[in-house]
Amino acid sequence: MPRSPAQAPAQAAEAKNPIQVIERMMKLLDVLSYYHDPVGLKQLALETGLHPSTAHRILAAMAASGFAERADPGTYRLGIRLLELGNLVKSRINIRDSAMPQMQALHEKIGESVNLGVRQGDEIVYVERTSSGRSSVRVVHLVGARAPLHVTAAGKLYLAEYGKDELREYARRTGLPGLTPTSITTLAALEKEVERVRRHGVAYDNEEIEQGLRCVAAPVRDDSGELVAGLSVSAPAERYSPDWAALLRTTAEAVSTAIGHIRPAK
Repeated sequence: MPRSPAQAPAQAAEAKNPIQVIERMMKLLDVLSYYHDPVGLKQLALETGLHPSTAHRILAAMAASGFAERADPGTYRLGIRLLELGNLVKSRINIRDSAMPQMQALHEKIGESVNLGVRQGDEIVYVERTSSGRSSVRVVHLVGARAPLHVTAAGKLYLAEYGKDELREYARRTGLPGLTPTSITTLAALEKEVERVRRHGVAYDNEEIEQGLRCVAAPVRDDSGELVAGLSVSAPAERYSPDWAALLRTTAEAVSTAIGHIRPAK
């Protein structure tokens, strides 16, 4: 449909104001959420106060990214991408809620920082932390901080889930950048390291992301057995204790049980 002269300036203004577009998209999501059945474009435009052509353009973009879905001609409903994101958020909230009491108990026992990290792409993102208050700030383990998988204890847990081809692809894709002199920077060293993780059931960071900082991590698994988080203890190298590995493994298993994981019988 050709644009009218009045529509062209409106579209140009819209392109220059992305915040306004986001606000309009939120309005459309809200209205779509009120209805169980697909909603017509005219009704959506009426309830959001948008011009039908504006609503149509935004809905087309939402449909392309899975946030909305075209049903019958001219009607829309919420898209499957929202379900995917909702399940992801739900799983992380449940993990955090279940993990915090266990993390606090471990923190009180050993007096060091306990971290909860989840994978996003080729990085670990720290989503929860108990602070020891006994050392200088370690930025890498602040909540919201992220770091490459191969230089973190929690990240190595995820890499240990990979097959040989997937591990090689990770190394090729990232280039295995090193952050300290002890960082793993070759595929051969990474393959050896993930074998160690599989053998011991825990992963280590030996001053690989920050000099003077050591870390050990154990896996948290959900009801399907999938690795959904890494629970780790980090501390200055001079205070690090090898005894933490067993305590951490027990704590991670308790968190896993709390979110539905059943350990296979031996």
